[in-house]
Amino acid sequence: MSIAFVFPGQSSQYVGMGSELFMNYPEAAEVFKKADEALGFSLSRLCFEGPEEELNQTANTQPAVLTVSVACLEVLKNAAVPAPSALAGHSLGEFTALVAAGSISFEDAVRLVRKRGVYMQEAVPLGEGGMAAVMGLSGEAVTEACRLASAHGIIEAVNLNCPGQVVIAGDTAGLKAAEVTLKEAGSRRIIPLPVSAPFHSSLMEPAGEKLARDLDGVVVMDPKIPVVANFSADFVNTGLEVKASLVRQVYNPVRWEESIQKLISSGNNIFIEVGPSRVLSGLIRKISRKARVFNVEDEKSLEKVLALVEEVG
Repeated sequence: MSIAFVFPGQSSQYVGMGSELFMNYPEAAEVFKKADEALGFSLSRLCFEGPEEELNQTANTQPAVLTVSVACLEVLKNAAVPAPSALAGHSLGEFTALVAAGSISFEDAVRLVRKRGVYMQEAVPLGEGGMAAVMGLSGEAVTEACRLASAHGIIEAVNLNCPGQVVIAGDTAGLKAAEVTLKEAGSRRIIPLPVSAPFHSSLMEPAGEKLARDLDGVVVMDPKIPVVANFSADFVNTGLEVKASLVRQVYNPVRWEESIQKLISSGNNIFIEVGPSRVLSGLIRKISRKARVFNVEDEKSLEKVLALVEEVG
């Protein structure tokens, strides 16, 4: 049995996430305590009580999702679930994967993603850019439609999530032009996303440059468990590779479908999504019908994973 742990990114957050584990598992409570101390404010209260508008602010969402995911991870460790053979995370979830791999300390990671959220929001003025999910077209078709629309503004395919689901990002003019070219290409649906900036587009390059300076002041070790990076859809092996990949990831596409295929081709047939919601679980099922997919975000989902361990153990 080869298990891969995957960690969610932005859009997985919800008010109340992590509260059940916090109340029932001391190891989870300790993670929230460390986050509050590292950031200098009560992130745990924001996760448990909201308000939703504040939790959804990028600079808060990123450390919140990371913290809940690491709390779930610590509970999994103490529940005697077998250690994963490989790891991956979607966008900010890559930081969580690197914490799980022993590459970055949790405290450094939570501070880094807090800054990352600020930098990404600052890169493009509010209301001047955005993102949309494109349904029913291949990544190649979406990329070509964006190329045609780019005569009118900046527009790029930025999240290659699974067959038939690609996310685009760009400035307002680019997004408007892309609606036309994508419909002409046969897109079934184009859904604007409730985000405040065009994440993972080239417009985010200033944010990547700022994050690079912060990463220079942080100890990043070689991963102890193999991690597939979003930027390359391949394993990163050294601390230097990790730093470079995290910087490039900010302003380059998240190659999620390829990342999961890399994990599958490396022998991983069971996936456990560790963290809030089940966004990645749905994507993985669309990428491979043979993969067995589970998630852990509360006691009920933890029980299902423990039953799996007993079944195969």
